[in-house]
Amino acid sequence: MRIGVIGGGAWGTALAQVAARGGEDVLLWAREDEVVESVNTRHRNDLFLFGVPLSPSIRATRALSQLSDRDALLVVAPAQHVRGVLSQLPVGTTPLVLCAKGIEAGTKLLVGEVAHQVAPGAPLAVLSGPTFAHEVAAGKPTAVTLACEDEGLRARLAERLAGPAFRTYGSADLVGAEIGGAVKNVLAIACGVVEGAGLGLNARAALIARGFAEMTRFGLARGAQAETLTGLSGLGDLVLTCSSTNSRNFSLGLGLGQGKQAAALLADRKTVAEGAFTAPVLREAARDAGIDMPVTEAVNALLEGVPVAQVIEVLLSRPLREEMA
Repeated sequence: MRIGVIGGGAWGTALAQVAARGGEDVLLWAREDEVVESVNTRHRNDLFLFGVPLSPSIRATRALSQLSDRDALLVVAPAQHVRGVLSQLPVGTTPLVLCAKGIEAGTKLLVGEVAHQVAPGAPLAVLSGPTFAHEVAAGKPTAVTLACEDEGLRARLAERLAGPAFRTYGSADLVGAEIGGAVKNVLAIACGVVEGAGLGLNARAALIARGFAEMTRFGLARGAQAETLTGLSGLGDLVLTCSSTNSRNFSLGLGLGQGKQAAALLADRKTVAEGAFTAPVLREAARDAGIDMPVTEAVNALLEGVPVAQVIEVLLSRPLREEMA
């Protein structure tokens, strides 16, 4: 199975490295000339994945048309750009493995719903889970959810991507795998705020638990399976991104917790903190559906410039309730 990867950032490059295991041919599409040059001439991605040697069997291109002969495409473009990128590519019936985590602004559609609109003939899969790109590219042990309704395609993709240090767990629940990855980015910002504001480990643990309750409420309302949300692509990814500055979303929250402004923090990044773009869409979708998501509301307030102390006061002054209500 010849793999193409759409997106030359850290995560796209790490997945290209996974797919190139054993010298398999992989074609990586990137927007940046310097990424294409670095991958093709030095077998590195010095812009987004510095210090990690890449397989010589990974080739990079800026021409989306060159991906037309691939047997499957890993879509790793940021969630807000997936529609635009897929619209430029004659996908046809080529399977799309969606690796972006987010909800499209305006439409409030999951990435899979966007892909189905743009490429209705393409079989879809979702790859999600607790993954830091540098660790994956370096071959450190990693486990992910690979969701696909077509059992045969799921098995072929799993066999192609799995390796000694990259373990795939199958699922038929695309919605659950997507929602876990999207919502955890917003919650990771909140956990970064807890760290930046010096609120302590008790507060972080409570926030992870209550944030997971929000993820579950939203996921079930959108048709996800509860078991998926308790797995790698939900709780697993949440724990990872809520506990390390290697997470771009956690780092954004860290700065907010220290009193810095969101605009300045986001302007200083060459990589995307997806949670900042997902948060307002998630809030709107939750309000439309009548789903209570106070942590999500708090993250939006912080991104809009409300002082940290004020946001915390609002959260802590909410009426007491039953935990499982």
